[in-house]
Amino acid sequence: MLVLSEKAFFSGELLQIELHEDFSYRLRFGDRVEYENGRRKVQNRVLPYTFRSVEQLRYDFERDVAEAGGRLG
Repeated sequence: MLVLSEKAFFSGELLQIELHEDFSYRLRFGDRVEYENGRRKVQNRVLPYTFRSVEQLRYDFERDVAEAGGRLG
């Protein structure tokens, strides 16, 4: 079941966030950064991602967005 779904524009890029009851997730900032169920993609480089908590997921995602040259907020 979908718990949270949001879309917004930041720095001219679409931010999409989806969190599900079973802790599956998808966070995306344009084409620059995407986190989805055990993997993260930062500027076309795909790496594994270990989910620890929603707070850590948010921190890691925001850090990668900043390192990819984006701004949230």
